[in-house]
Amino acid sequence: MNSEGDSEARGTAEAVARRSYGKLVAFLAARTRDVAAAEDALSEAFAAALADWPRNGCPSNPEAWLLTVARRKAIDMHRGRLRHETAGEQLRVMAEGLDTAVAESEIPDQRLALMFACAHPAIDAGIRAPLILQVVLGLDAAMIASAFLTSSAAMGKRLVRAKDKIRQAGVPFRVPEREELPSRLDTVLESIYAAFAQGWSDPGGTDVVRRDLTEESLFLSRLVVEMLPQEPEALGLLALVLHAEARRGARRNTDGDYVPLAEQDPALWNWQMIEEAEALLLRASTLGSIGRYQLEAALQSAHVSRRRTGRANWAEVVQLYDALWAVSLSPVVAINRAVAIAELHGPKAALAAMPEIAADPRLLEYQPYWAAHAELLAKAGANDEARQAYDIAIGLERDVAVRRFLEQRQSALPR
Repeated sequence: MNSEGDSEARGTAEAVARRSYGKLVAFLAARTRDVAAAEDALSEAFAAALADWPRNGCPSNPEAWLLTVARRKAIDMHRGRLRHETAGEQLRVMAEGLDTAVAESEIPDQRLALMFACAHPAIDAGIRAPLILQVVLGLDAAMIASAFLTSSAAMGKRLVRAKDKIRQAGVPFRVPEREELPSRLDTVLESIYAAFAQGWSDPGGTDVVRRDLTEESLFLSRLVVEMLPQEPEALGLLALVLHAEARRGARRNTDGDYVPLAEQDPALWNWQMIEEAEALLLRASTLGSIGRYQLEAALQSAHVSRRRTGRANWAEVVQLYDALWAVSLSPVVAINRAVAIAELHGPKAALAAMPEIAADPRLLEYQPYWAAHAELLAKAGANDEARQAYDIAIGLERDVAVRRFLEQRQSALPR
């Protein structure tokens, strides 16, 4: 083994994990009916790859190589578990299905089926979206816990229980019939939205994992729209993702500094994405049902319209946030609504509209709350309080450029 071969093997394995983890888990889980076992088998396959590839070279089709090894691991695991007389038949059927997959040049993409399996009514409603984020997109419990404002230990335990439930209940891995869709579609959309939000939290796209999340979220959003072209909320989510992603190139200046929306150069926005988002939003508006993602996309559209026309539209923005708050009751929505109220009615009205930590302790470690709170306090002239809020926001922020932006805002406060 040499360091160059080891480095190449590790790089290839990491690239495959980013590109195909969910696809491989979905395929294995659809045949083993056991999400945890599929994850374990694939994990062992990656470990085997890191031992084999530095010595023998990376295979021409690393996904197929991993699936072959994971197939053997999965069958061994089930052989140890199955003790009754039908075990041999079950293992034969499983092995045939996996053998067929390994022989195919293209591994069928069954991520959407796995997402709907994770959204099955047998799974507790509160853990369905986090479960999708882990098994389909490969996020760890800590990152998922951050997205859902909870502790990683509690999230980890709930994820384990949910996977056990899928196996015990024999949840089918398929896209459900139309009459079953409404109860599950919301969870699938929520997980895609949460994944995109995690990717969006890296403004410069410097974190490879988070950058891949935005690409994956856009892909999955399109996949759902292709499957359900008349679902207004699926259209709304895709419009929302496109609107946000269209501004990625303007979120950093040439020095790598963070640039907030109000200061971005619209010439740097991807107007092709924006036009596509507007068309999707218009199409959704004709389908007779308004929901969270259409409202979120409409807010993005309003921000674009304000910059495009130069006309202040904060009354419409606050109205949209009022509607969004009514359907979501999200503290994140409440924070953004307060920022919009500041533009319309001033910082004191905005501070009165901000959610209170006492009412929602999750906000204690939520950086955007403290950043928004600091900005509103500064506008209201409460400079000492603003400075303290900026201290907390800076301490919670992971992105160096955003932290630098907050420090600049803080240092500009009068003393």
